[in-house]
Amino acid sequence: MNANNFSGKEINPLQSIEDWEDDVVLRYPEADQPAKSKEEFRNYESPVRDTVREFYRLNHKYQTYDFVQEKKKDFLQFSRKEMPVWKAMEFLNTLVDDSDPDIELDQLQHLLQTAEAIRADGHPDWFVLTGFLHDMGKVLCLFGEPQWAVVGDTFPVGCSFSDKIVYPEFFADNPDSKDERYNTKYGVYEPNCGLNNVDLSWGHDEYLYQIMKDYLPEPALYMIRYHSFYAQHREHSYEHLMNDHDREMFEWVKKFNPYDLYSKSPKPPVISELKPYYEALIAKYLPETIRL
Repeated sequence: MNANNFSGKEINPLQSIEDWEDDVVLRYPEADQPAKSKEEFRNYESPVRDTVREFYRLNHKYQTYDFVQEKKKDFLQFSRKEMPVWKAMEFLNTLVDDSDPDIELDQLQHLLQTAEAIRADGHPDWFVLTGFLHDMGKVLCLFGEPQWAVVGDTFPVGCSFSDKIVYPEFFADNPDSKDERYNTKYGVYEPNCGLNNVDLSWGHDEYLYQIMKDYLPEPALYMIRYHSFYAQHREHSYEHLMNDHDREMFEWVKKFNPYDLYSKSPKPPVISELKPYYEALIAKYLPETIRL
Protein backbone atom coordinates (compact mmCIF):
# COMPACT_ATOMS: atom_id res chain seq x y z
CA MET A 1 0.00 0.00 0.00
CA ASN A 2 1.58 3.26 -1.08
CA ALA A 3 0.63 6.91 -1.43
CA ASN A 4 -0.91 6.24 -4.83
CA ASN A 5 -3.74 4.40 -3.05
CA PHE A 6 -4.87 7.53 -1.20
CA SER A 7 -6.37 10.90 -2.04
CA GLY A 8 -4.54 14.14 -1.25
CA LYS A 9 -6.67 14.68 1.84
CA GLU A 10 -5.87 11.17 3.07
CA ILE A 11 -2.14 11.71 2.56
CA ASN A 12 -2.08 15.13 4.26
CA PRO A 13 -4.98 15.44 6.71
CA LEU A 14 -2.98 17.73 8.99
CA GLN A 15 -2.12 21.27 7.98
CA SER A 16 1.33 20.49 9.40
CA ILE A 17 2.80 17.28 10.78
CA GLU A 18 3.68 19.29 13.90
CA ASP A 19 -0.05 19.61 14.66
CA TRP A 20 0.26 16.11 16.11
CA GLU A 21 2.88 17.16 18.68
CA ASP A 22 0.86 20.23 19.59
CA ASP A 23 -2.05 17.91 20.33
CA VAL A 24 0.17 15.70 22.51
CA VAL A 25 1.22 18.73 24.57
CA LEU A 26 -2.44 19.55 25.17
CA ARG A 27 -3.23 15.97 26.16
CA TYR A 28 -0.21 15.47 28.40
CA PRO A 29 0.87 18.76 29.97
CA GLU A 30 3.94 18.56 32.21
CA ALA A 31 3.46 19.75 35.78
CA ASP A 32 6.62 21.87 35.67
CA GLN A 33 5.85 23.46 32.30
CA PRO A 34 3.76 26.61 31.75
CA ALA A 35 0.22 25.68 30.79
CA LYS A 36 -0.79 26.57 27.25
CA SER A 37 -4.24 27.06 25.84
CA LYS A 38 -5.24 25.86 22.40
CA GLU A 39 -5.14 29.45 21.21
CA GLU A 40 -1.42 29.64 22.03
CA PHE A 41 -0.56 27.01 19.44
CA ARG A 42 -1.42 27.43 15.77
CA ASN A 43 -4.15 29.88 14.98
CA TYR A 44 -5.74 28.75 11.71
CA GLU A 45 -9.03 29.96 10.34
CA SER A 46 -10.37 26.40 10.50
CA PRO A 47 -10.34 24.43 13.78
CA VAL A 48 -6.95 22.80 14.32
CA ARG A 49 -8.23 19.90 16.37
CA ASP A 50 -10.62 18.82 13.60
CA THR A 51 -7.64 18.01 11.38
CA VAL A 52 -6.03 16.01 14.19
CA ARG A 53 -9.21 13.99 14.60
CA GLU A 54 -9.23 13.17 10.88
CA PHE A 55 -5.55 12.28 11.07
CA TYR A 56 -6.27 9.68 13.76
CA ARG A 57 -9.29 8.33 11.93
CA LEU A 58 -7.00 7.47 9.00
CA ASN A 59 -4.16 6.31 11.23
CA HIS A 60 -6.37 3.90 13.18
CA LYS A 61 -8.10 2.60 10.06
CA TYR A 62 -5.01 1.80 8.03
CA GLN A 63 -2.31 0.88 10.57
CA THR A 64 -2.84 -2.89 10.49
CA TYR A 65 -0.45 -5.73 11.25
CA ASP A 66 -0.04 -6.47 7.53
CA PHE A 67 0.46 -2.78 6.69
CA VAL A 68 3.36 -2.60 9.17
CA GLN A 69 4.98 -5.70 7.70
CA GLU A 70 4.72 -4.22 4.19
CA LYS A 71 6.28 -0.93 5.27
CA LYS A 72 9.15 -2.66 7.06
CA LYS A 73 9.84 -4.83 4.04
CA ASP A 74 9.88 -1.77 1.79
CA PHE A 75 11.68 0.91 3.81
CA LEU A 76 14.12 -1.24 5.78
CA GLN A 77 15.98 -2.04 2.59
CA PHE A 78 17.33 1.54 2.93
CA SER A 79 17.55 1.85 -0.82
CA ARG A 80 16.39 5.44 -1.38
CA LYS A 81 19.37 7.64 -0.49
CA GLU A 82 22.85 7.49 1.03
CA MET A 83 24.46 10.60 2.49
CA PRO A 84 26.34 12.03 5.50
CA VAL A 85 24.15 12.56 8.56
CA TRP A 86 24.36 16.37 8.41
CA LYS A 87 23.28 16.24 4.76
CA ALA A 88 20.41 13.98 5.79
CA MET A 89 19.36 16.59 8.33
CA GLU A 90 19.49 19.26 5.62
CA PHE A 91 17.39 16.95 3.45
CA LEU A 92 14.88 16.75 6.29
CA ASN A 93 15.04 20.52 6.43
CA THR A 94 13.34 20.67 3.04
CA LEU A 95 10.23 19.58 4.93
CA VAL A 96 9.52 23.22 5.74
CA ASP A 97 6.50 23.97 7.90
CA ASP A 98 5.15 26.84 5.80
CA SER A 99 1.73 26.44 7.42
CA ASP A 100 2.85 27.39 10.92
CA PRO A 101 1.79 30.98 11.69
CA ASP A 102 3.31 31.04 15.16
CA ILE A 103 6.89 29.78 15.05
CA GLU A 104 8.73 29.97 11.77
CA LEU A 105 11.25 27.26 12.60
CA ASP A 106 12.27 24.54 10.20
CA GLN A 107 12.90 20.96 11.24
CA LEU A 108 16.65 21.39 11.78
CA GLN A 109 16.12 24.33 14.11
CA HIS A 110 13.59 22.39 16.20
CA LEU A 111 16.02 19.48 16.52
CA LEU A 112 18.84 21.81 17.54
CA GLN A 113 16.59 23.41 20.17
CA THR A 114 15.79 19.97 21.58
CA ALA A 115 19.44 18.92 21.63
CA GLU A 116 20.65 22.20 23.11
CA ALA A 117 18.11 21.94 25.95
CA ILE A 118 19.44 18.44 26.73
CA ARG A 119 23.03 19.68 26.51
CA ALA A 120 22.30 22.62 28.83
CA ASP A 121 21.09 20.20 31.50
CA GLY A 122 24.42 18.36 31.46
CA HIS A 123 23.31 15.03 30.01
CA PRO A 124 25.79 12.67 28.27
CA ASP A 125 26.74 13.53 24.71
CA TRP A 126 24.92 10.49 23.28
CA PHE A 127 21.73 11.87 24.87
CA VAL A 128 22.40 15.23 23.19
CA LEU A 129 22.92 13.48 19.85
CA THR A 130 19.65 11.58 20.32
CA GLY A 131 17.82 14.87 20.77
CA PHE A 132 19.39 16.15 17.56
CA LEU A 133 18.51 13.04 15.55
CA HIS A 134 15.18 11.93 16.98
CA ASP A 135 12.91 13.29 14.23
CA MET A 136 15.16 12.47 11.30
CA GLY A 137 12.82 9.61 10.41
CA LYS A 138 10.30 12.20 9.24
CA VAL A 139 12.12 12.09 5.90
CA LEU A 140 9.48 9.44 5.21
CA CYS A 141 7.22 12.36 4.25
CA LEU A 142 9.74 13.33 1.59
CA PHE A 143 9.49 9.79 0.20
CA GLY A 144 5.75 10.25 -0.34
CA GLU A 145 4.44 8.55 2.79
CA PRO A 146 1.08 9.71 4.22
CA GLN A 147 1.35 11.81 7.38
CA TRP A 148 -0.41 9.12 9.44
CA ALA A 149 2.34 6.65 8.44
CA VAL A 150 5.06 9.07 9.60
CA VAL A 151 3.88 10.71 12.84
CA GLY A 152 1.22 10.01 15.46
CA ASP A 153 0.98 8.14 18.74
CA THR A 154 2.33 4.63 18.19
CA PHE A 155 0.73 1.41 19.46
CA PRO A 156 1.17 -2.35 19.06
CA VAL A 157 -0.38 -4.05 16.06
CA GLY A 158 -1.14 -7.77 16.03
CA CYS A 159 -3.12 -7.65 19.28
CA SER A 160 -6.17 -5.81 20.63
CA PHE A 161 -6.07 -2.02 20.61
CA SER A 162 -6.14 -0.39 24.05
CA ASP A 163 -8.97 1.99 24.84
CA LYS A 164 -6.29 4.32 26.26
CA ILE A 165 -5.00 5.11 22.77
CA VAL A 166 -6.20 8.49 21.54
CA TYR A 167 -9.55 8.24 19.68
CA PRO A 168 -9.97 4.48 20.29
CA GLU A 169 -13.38 4.49 18.62
CA PHE A 170 -11.72 4.79 15.22
CA PHE A 171 -10.25 1.28 15.53
CA ALA A 172 -13.71 -0.03 14.68
CA ASP A 173 -12.76 0.57 11.02
CA ASN A 174 -9.47 -1.31 11.35
CA PRO A 175 -9.89 -4.82 9.89
CA ASP A 176 -7.60 -6.29 12.56
CA SER A 177 -10.21 -5.47 15.21
CA LYS A 178 -12.43 -8.13 13.61
CA ASP A 179 -9.66 -10.65 12.91
CA GLU A 180 -9.39 -13.43 15.51
CA ARG A 181 -5.65 -13.64 14.96
CA TYR A 182 -5.14 -10.05 16.11
CA ASN A 183 -8.05 -8.92 18.29
CA THR A 184 -7.25 -10.67 21.58
CA LYS A 185 -5.21 -9.28 24.47
CA TYR A 186 -2.01 -11.00 23.35
CA GLY A 187 -2.80 -11.64 19.68
CA VAL A 188 0.32 -12.97 17.93
CA TYR A 189 2.50 -12.35 21.02
CA GLU A 190 3.31 -14.12 24.28
CA PRO A 191 2.80 -12.63 27.76
CA ASN A 192 5.69 -10.33 28.74
CA CYS A 193 7.54 -11.24 25.56
CA GLY A 194 9.38 -7.89 25.52
CA LEU A 195 8.80 -4.98 23.18
CA ASN A 196 11.63 -6.00 20.89
CA ASN A 197 9.34 -8.84 19.84
CA VAL A 198 6.32 -6.56 19.31
CA ASP A 199 5.49 -4.63 16.14
CA LEU A 200 4.28 -1.07 16.69
CA SER A 201 2.42 1.05 14.18
CA TRP A 202 4.69 2.28 11.39
CA GLY A 203 6.28 5.72 11.46
CA HIS A 204 9.38 7.83 11.95
CA ASP A 205 10.22 6.27 15.32
CA GLU A 206 10.70 2.70 14.11
CA TYR A 207 12.32 3.81 10.86
CA LEU A 208 15.01 5.85 12.61
CA TYR A 209 15.56 3.15 15.23
CA GLN A 210 16.34 0.67 12.46
CA ILE A 211 18.80 3.13 10.91
CA MET A 212 20.58 3.79 14.22
CA LYS A 213 20.36 0.45 16.05
CA ASP A 214 23.99 -0.55 15.45
CA TYR A 215 25.50 2.78 16.53
CA LEU A 216 23.91 4.32 19.62
CA PRO A 217 23.68 3.18 23.26
CA GLU A 218 20.60 1.18 24.18
CA PRO A 219 18.92 3.98 26.19
CA ALA A 220 19.17 6.22 23.12
CA LEU A 221 17.59 3.53 20.97
CA TYR A 222 14.67 3.19 23.38
CA MET A 223 14.17 6.96 23.31
CA ILE A 224 14.07 6.96 19.53
CA ARG A 225 11.92 3.86 19.11
CA TYR A 226 9.31 4.52 21.78
CA HIS A 227 9.07 8.28 22.29
CA SER A 228 5.64 8.31 20.58
CA PHE A 229 4.33 5.25 22.47
CA TYR A 230 2.14 7.32 24.79
CA ALA A 231 -0.28 4.45 25.37
CA GLN A 232 2.47 2.86 27.43
CA HIS A 233 4.81 5.48 28.87
CA ARG A 234 1.88 7.73 29.84
CA GLU A 235 -1.10 5.35 30.09
CA HIS A 236 0.66 2.05 31.04
CA SER A 237 -1.68 0.09 28.79
CA TYR A 238 0.70 -2.59 27.56
CA GLU A 239 2.43 -3.83 30.71
CA HIS A 240 1.37 -7.35 29.71
CA LEU A 241 3.73 -7.27 26.70
CA MET A 242 6.70 -5.63 28.44
CA ASN A 243 9.48 -7.36 30.34
CA ASP A 244 11.54 -6.00 33.22
CA HIS A 245 14.25 -4.70 30.90
CA ASP A 246 11.69 -2.67 28.96
CA ARG A 247 10.47 -1.10 32.19
CA GLU A 248 14.00 -0.16 33.16
CA MET A 249 14.72 1.39 29.76
CA PHE A 250 11.44 3.31 29.70
CA GLU A 251 12.80 5.54 32.43
CA TRP A 252 15.04 6.99 29.70
CA VAL A 253 12.05 7.46 27.38
CA LYS A 254 10.31 9.43 30.11
CA LYS A 255 13.40 11.60 30.58
CA PHE A 256 13.55 12.38 26.89
CA ASN A 257 9.98 13.39 26.11
CA PRO A 258 9.84 16.76 27.91
CA TYR A 259 12.82 17.95 25.86
CA ASP A 260 11.05 17.02 22.64
CA LEU A 261 7.67 18.54 23.48
CA TYR A 262 8.55 21.57 25.60
CA SER A 263 11.82 22.94 24.20
CA LYS A 264 10.28 24.82 21.25
CA SER A 265 11.01 28.53 21.23
CA PRO A 266 10.46 31.29 18.67
CA LYS A 267 14.14 32.24 18.97
CA PRO A 268 16.03 30.25 16.32
CA PRO A 269 19.42 28.71 17.14
CA VAL A 270 22.43 29.94 15.20
CA ILE A 271 23.15 26.92 13.03
CA SER A 272 26.58 28.10 11.86
CA GLU A 273 27.79 28.34 15.47
CA LEU A 274 26.44 24.93 16.48
CA LYS A 275 27.32 22.94 13.37
CA PRO A 276 30.99 22.16 14.29
CA TYR A 277 29.95 20.71 17.67
CA TYR A 278 27.25 18.49 16.16
CA GLU A 279 29.39 17.36 13.25
CA ALA A 280 32.04 16.22 15.75
CA LEU A 281 29.37 14.46 17.82
CA ILE A 282 28.02 12.72 14.73
CA ALA A 283 31.53 11.57 13.79
CA LYS A 284 32.06 10.13 17.29
CA TYR A 285 29.06 7.78 17.11
CA LEU A 286 27.98 7.33 13.50
CA PRO A 287 29.53 6.22 10.21
CA GLU A 288 30.55 8.70 7.53
CA THR A 289 27.33 8.07 5.57
CA ILE A 290 23.97 6.50 6.34
CA ARG A 291 21.45 4.86 4.07
CA LEU A 292 17.83 6.02 4.07
